[in-house]
Amino acid sequence: MIVPLLLFALHAPVAPTACDASVPSLGAASQATPTRGAPADTALAALYASGQDFETFLAGARARRVMWLRHAEDAVVPADVLARAQAIPGRWRVLVVAVDSCSDSVNTIPYLARLVALVPALEMRIVLPGPGRPVMEAHRTPDRRAATPTIVILDAEGRDVGCWVERPRALQDQALAASAAGTSGEFLRNKQQWYDADAGASTVREVVQVLEAAAAGTPRCWQGS
Repeated sequence: MIVPLLLFALHAPVAPTACDASVPSLGAASQATPTRGAPADTALAALYASGQDFETFLAGARARRVMWLRHAEDAVVPADVLARAQAIPGRWRVLVVAVDSCSDSVNTIPYLARLVALVPALEMRIVLPGPGRPVMEAHRTPDRRAATPTIVILDAEGRDVGCWVERPRALQDQALAASAAGTSGEFLRNKQQWYDADAGASTVREVVQVLEAAAAGTPRCWQGS
């Protein structure tokens, strides 16, 4: 059964690379854009059903626990972003692949959870990278990594109609530039300072843009570039 495995894995040691695991490329098919009117994905629906709500995930988080709790308590959604989210028609499920040890997860998912809590049309479930691996591989970062967090938007019929991957665009652009320049170590040292200053605003704004596109029938994936 998937759920007991999820609960076990949440407490299991996680490799340092779990936040941005490097895996072999799957080719062009792995970057397929969600298509309006595509059939519901029963595997996605089952994966979503197996997930934990944020409160359960938070209660079980051990790695970076203080940060998870602090961000969950302090998270604020900018008023203009909240108004836009509340105006989106329909109902939407937010499937998140995340792990408690990931610095990008802890700096984004608590803010997304606050948005979901404030918008009745949204609900969210979290799965770990083990069962969520196919979702991560289908929605890679611009430099072709399967990474956490990976967020997929499901419509009322269970179709994949949008995604958001790893970190906000401005920060991802910095990461890509640092990788090209050979200064990734400096980027990693400064990353938390960027997240602290942003306080989740970029994450929720970009995810709302993905939701708006889904509601408009023009699915998009926000992969940070």
